[in-house]
Amino acid sequence: MSQHRPPYGAAALTGLAVFALYVVTLAPTTGFWDTSEYIATAHTLGIPHPPGNALFVVLARVWSLLLAPLGLSVAVRINLFAAATSAGASFFFFLVAHRVLTPVLGDARRALVGAAASAVLGATAFTVWNQSNVNEKVYTLSVLIMAAVAALAVRWYDRRGVRGSERYLLAALFLMVLGSTNHLMSVLALPALGALVLLANPMAVLRPAFLWRAVVLAVVGLSFNFFLPIRAAQNPVINEGDPTCDSFGGAVAAVYSNGKAGCPMLADNLARTQYAKPPVTERMSPLKAQLQNYWQYFDWQWARGVDPSELPSAARLPLTLLFLGLGLAGLWATWLADRRLFAFLGVFALTLTFGLVYYLNFKYGYSLSPEIADRGLHEVRERDYFFIGSFIVWGFLAGMGLSWIWGILATRTGSGGNWAAASPVFVVAFIPLVLNWSWASRAGDHAARDWAYNFLMSVEPYGVIFTNGDNDTFPLWYIQEVEEVRQDVTVIVGQYLFTSWYPKQLAELTAPDRQRRFDPAHSAGIYEEPPAPPARSITRLTPDQMDVVLGARADRDMTVSFPQLAVTYTAGTGLDRSAQLALAIIRDAIEERPIYFAASGGMMSQLGLERWGVRHGLAVKLELRRLDGPQPPQLVQGSPQYGAEYFDLERSLHLYDTVYGYRGIRDRPIWQDRATLNIPWHFYALALQLADAARTAGLDQATVARLEDDALGFQVVAAGGARGTPEGS
Repeated sequence: MSQHRPPYGAAALTGLAVFALYVVTLAPTTGFWDTSEYIATAHTLGIPHPPGNALFVVLARVWSLLLAPLGLSVAVRINLFAAATSAGASFFFFLVAHRVLTPVLGDARRALVGAAASAVLGATAFTVWNQSNVNEKVYTLSVLIMAAVAALAVRWYDRRGVRGSERYLLAALFLMVLGSTNHLMSVLALPALGALVLLANPMAVLRPAFLWRAVVLAVVGLSFNFFLPIRAAQNPVINEGDPTCDSFGGAVAAVYSNGKAGCPMLADNLARTQYAKPPVTERMSPLKAQLQNYWQYFDWQWARGVDPSELPSAARLPLTLLFLGLGLAGLWATWLADRRLFAFLGVFALTLTFGLVYYLNFKYGYSLSPEIADRGLHEVRERDYFFIGSFIVWGFLAGMGLSWIWGILATRTGSGGNWAAASPVFVVAFIPLVLNWSWASRAGDHAARDWAYNFLMSVEPYGVIFTNGDNDTFPLWYIQEVEEVRQDVTVIVGQYLFTSWYPKQLAELTAPDRQRRFDPAHSAGIYEEPPAPPARSITRLTPDQMDVVLGARADRDMTVSFPQLAVTYTAGTGLDRSAQLALAIIRDAIEERPIYFAASGGMMSQLGLERWGVRHGLAVKLELRRLDGPQPPQLVQGSPQYGAEYFDLERSLHLYDTVYGYRGIRDRPIWQDRATLNIPWHFYALALQLADAARTAGLDQATVARLEDDALGFQVVAAGGARGTPEGS
């Protein structure tokens, strides 16, 4: 039994240093993908997408309230939550590394240096760093829990013969169960913990006193999921999945069966039923392709800035192999220190690499396997964030491997060892810090916030805008729910119309008693005299009528009439549930509410309405006008080579020149997330099309030239940025 004394002070100082790094590179506002959703739900105690992440929502809200006296924005406070949880994980991994390295290096003080190197390498791995300076996901909280479990496991191992030592195991079990109410990633340390207990003292978990306490703690930990039906019943504005229950017994069954029984809405949320993920025995792509995808992300971790290409890179390969070897050396050092701890860390690493790849069962990688032309067989974005635990652990192992090499070099310089002379080897620990900085940092990035603001300000008072995906939806939620800008606009996510709960929520939120009012402070100089609030909801359909809407294919020509226009769908045209509900909403709302779409493609094209589209800056308005005669004088049609779209040119130029913001979108050296390059492409196309429309309308050449110059600036960013474009692209 070891008498090792954990260096809590040194670990805390290292954690604070990591936290400071994340603060320096922190995002100043929201980001793309799920960032806006999580910031908004944390701020409002809403329900994010399944499984609902109850623990995150509550903890992030409490954290935000505690930081409120500092005067920081809500987005910065929630982003700091990601930074703090990752820094906390560095604290715990420091303790584990110190425990392993003390016998390897033969001195607890020298082990402090190695533990610090381990923490730095884990913290500056690209994905870890990039996910720790903006709250894009809930995984930094799960990483904190995994790290804490690892430290508790090692502490139990060292004190397993001391009376009361089982409290470390109980604490670890409780944290994993509680963490599961955030995300199941929190339980990934369980196989490693089980291996350690099995090898060290299996009787410790078989005693009746331990078992009944473990059961009680599991019941208490899982009870955090009751937040979901309780809060959902209060009808928050963001209430995804609507996990309400008709009875307490149904909620209990759903919570304690992890969605396998009980009230359907809560059970479906916890089991993530809406994603229809197949069992792991049905591979969504070959295991070889999935392992290649993991290797691609592993290749990013240690020197992302060496090559802007997202593909595995020959330029990065030497450093990738170096850190792969250092991680293996860290496992070897653990073997030398303690065989049981080697089993613990070995199982931990295997679970977070091969085990996780097999369990996640991804499609072909977003940027891999170009020979698979069907994009539906690829992931819709890069998924490296799912492996954040793997990369922080591998960095921590690499730091231990580097420390073991330090010891070898030092002992070969003399009988007593010249540790100072061998210390330059730790320069290697700072390679990811230097070579990942420009790609991991989010400092000064306002792109997602300004993108959302621009979209909402394009929509007239009490307008409805149909969106197509995460990045033209969640940032709008952030602007509305956190910054309280243009809450009068109804944002409709086309994909969510397939669900049973979402159309009903839209009807409730737009009813006269819940419709939020237009604020003249957000008039953009063009909405100074807004109409009266709508007198009815966006749809006349009852909940029962919504439930029976299903996808169908027209067996004959079918005409849908709106005021002043009609759309005919020929026989054989398929209209799914989403399209039919969208048509019903447009039909019922268009007399009181302007109707907009995020693009002329997507749902607008699916509904056959693009002919009546008029661009108001970024957004496309459905204009009720005849097409077989002269068009209203304010409309200007662009040239065929630029899409021949109609623009309300005066309004679009006013929005473009005096309302829109472009921070982080124009004149940006690196656009790190290649899956969101369509955002600057939108601005490139807008500037180019506005220049064309201005030329067609006979505006002065200076205006046309200015817009064309802007388009070139956006084009550079849309290609990856001046410093982020692969050679030859």
